[in-house]
Amino acid sequence: MCFALPAAAKEGGAEALLERFDRFPHSETVDQSTQIVRDHVIGLGAMQKVRGDWRLEESERLSGELSRYTWRIVDGFTARSLLEDAAAEAEALPDSELLYTCEGRSCGRSVQWANRVFQQRVLYGTESSQRYRVYALRAEGREQRLVLYASERSSDRQYLHMELLSAQDRATVAP
Repeated sequence: MCFALPAAAKEGGAEALLERFDRFPHSETVDQSTQIVRDHVIGLGAMQKVRGDWRLEESERLSGELSRYTWRIVDGFTARSLLEDAAAEAEALPDSELLYTCEGRSCGRSVQWANRVFQQRVLYGTESSQRYRVYALRAEGREQRLVLYASERSSDRQYLHMELLSAQDRATVAP
């Protein structure tokens, strides 16, 4: 691993994971926000075109506090390797469950993920380079979803996006 130690994730949960990646010296913050959301859509399937409309094959809606980060990866590091590091940390968390994963073209169109799902046009990259993971986490009795997305436009334009949604209560988790 080039950055993270899975054992460290156990000490601070998903919030600490986001903070460590935000302080990573080989990334530049493109965007960061925290807000309260209602019925936020989490993708649990590929982007596909159905009767002329782009949709997620499967998804769930949650309400709660959403923290979003988008970073540009620099200095020869790759978004793919950092996503793998973040995934290893997420899997090391207690009560972590991988809900969905896709790589490359099996995720669907990168432009749709960038613009429709994440509203971050810089995330648009080659279909073959994209990686996506969703984890269900439980922290202090609260449901959380950790979303990881990596893409690359070229070797020097690579991006990592993470979202952490802490649901208000279990009743807010709806398929």
